[in-house]
Amino acid sequence: MKQTPVGRSHLAWRQRAARALWVWPCVAALSACSGNGDDPTAPQAMASGRAGGAEAPVSQMDAVRLAHQATFGPTEQLVADIQAQGTRAWVVGQLGMAQQSRYRSGGDDAPDQNTSRTGFCALPAQAKNPNCWRDFYSSEPLLWDFYRNAVHKDDQLRQRVALALMQVLVVSNMEVDGTYGLRRFYNDLTATALGNYRDVLRKVALSPMMGEYLNHVNNDAAAPNENFARELLQLFSIGPCRLNADGSLAGGHCKPTYGNETVREYAYALTGWTYPAGGANRWGCHPAGANCHYLGGDMVPAGGSLRDTGARKLLSNVVVPAGSSAPDALEKVLDSVMAHPNVGPFLARHLIQHLVTSNPSPAYIARVAAAFDRGSFDGIGTGRRGDLSATVAAILLDAEARTVSPTRRGGRLREPIQLFVGVIRAIGGDTDGVALGFWQGGNLAQHAFRSPSVFNFYPPDFPVSGTDLVGPAFGIHNASTALERLNYLSMLFDKKGAPPDRTVPNAVGTFVKLNAWTRDAADVPALVDRMSRLVLGTTLPEPARTRVIEAAAHYDERNAPDNWREMRVARAGWLVMASPQYQIVP
Repeated sequence: MKQTPVGRSHLAWRQRAARALWVWPCVAALSACSGNGDDPTAPQAMASGRAGGAEAPVSQMDAVRLAHQATFGPTEQLVADIQAQGTRAWVVGQLGMAQQSRYRSGGDDAPDQNTSRTGFCALPAQAKNPNCWRDFYSSEPLLWDFYRNAVHKDDQLRQRVALALMQVLVVSNMEVDGTYGLRRFYNDLTATALGNYRDVLRKVALSPMMGEYLNHVNNDAAAPNENFARELLQLFSIGPCRLNADGSLAGGHCKPTYGNETVREYAYALTGWTYPAGGANRWGCHPAGANCHYLGGDMVPAGGSLRDTGARKLLSNVVVPAGSSAPDALEKVLDSVMAHPNVGPFLARHLIQHLVTSNPSPAYIARVAAAFDRGSFDGIGTGRRGDLSATVAAILLDAEARTVSPTRRGGRLREPIQLFVGVIRAIGGDTDGVALGFWQGGNLAQHAFRSPSVFNFYPPDFPVSGTDLVGPAFGIHNASTALERLNYLSMLFDKKGAPPDRTVPNAVGTFVKLNAWTRDAADVPALVDRMSRLVLGTTLPEPARTRVIEAAAHYDERNAPDNWREMRVARAGWLVMASPQYQIVP
């Protein structure tokens, strides 16, 4: 009888190889899985930097690292493109690329065109649609588009920066609904992701989704809700403590940047906004001077008594004159935060942590903050303070991002969203995003567009146990989610992925395709090394490399006569992607 590779033998090989790969300790500490313990203050620049105006050759390692930093993960074609173009030219090309990724799926504004918004799904036209809530109220259609774009669209850097901004400027479907409104908010964020941060903040301030999420729309001029005003300062622009130019605390301890009275002044200054026109309600629009609920545009100035017209003292010595209109007051608010010395280092740290490393040096932060303040970096940018293209270029082309080998303070834990996409891009495959929402996203505590609070999925200063480092993504990392990372890999490599949900337009499911790798299956060391070089930039260290080779080579024509090539690729893929060298981005 034929023997098949199932049961204890199958499990034993994987467990043995996993122990050799240090999978379990990898996900316990950042410093144990990244770098070589060198002096963290003196990174050695790679050969990919410019010398005398010309770019030197780009190594495999640096091309792969840039792919992890600026995209949703390397593919063999992407790595070849970076090496052919050079790092700076590739980054400049991405910064100048027209937007490709957009959110298009889901229902329209029909619920707000109906006079009973909450009763929309009970209407006869929707009676036979069991997915009415999903299609018209939830963020699930955005999730489909997000993951499809992340896997396939070429404007990868724009998407990565937009994801970083999404986790700073949070609007969550956990608390607000309206698919078409969420779609507009995140399309605006993606469109402005490489523009100017002032324009990003303006769009966010005028979004009716943000207006609902942080109680900003139809605010009471006599006693305004302070939520948006407080988070604009605390989370979106300057932070709670005064900072030096390098992001360190001014004076060595937290000196507050604002107090309750300042928040109150901002709350008054930001009154006077209501929904854009277009909504309907059988009882009319309330309160007086407001438009009915509608999410299909920017908020507009409200009539009646919703606008406070008193003079307001803001930060940076900015004053809103008495009698100012809501649009004029908003510009003064933006003047005040964009002129604040904190905004450069505050945003620089957040973006560096999302793109490159959880523990940037003060000098790195200072260099990026300077690019933000100048609005330019090495000929990139408009020269206007807050230029995000200049800021992102400064992040990606800095010597600390382009080092020969990261120090013990380098690297970051790959967050679940990037794990989901990175494996599919590397191995080959596809997703419609469905399995990466309530199922896998829920299991790994990062269901896109459903952050548990305005503070994101995790805090930026989450401490890594047993070290003096921070690791933001470790805030959602524990024994359960560590195992769920491996279960995700098992879903792809062992269970043939997730089947398509036929109620989703253009459904394909979530899966990897192994055929691009089977030609190397007869030479297992070549297979493992090819896969490792793609996602790690180099081969696995010993003894892990040998153990993975042994595990993959276990499958042959005797115990898996019908599919030994596919089994070898699947086992190598599972183990390489489970390795600490992959789970921790160097």
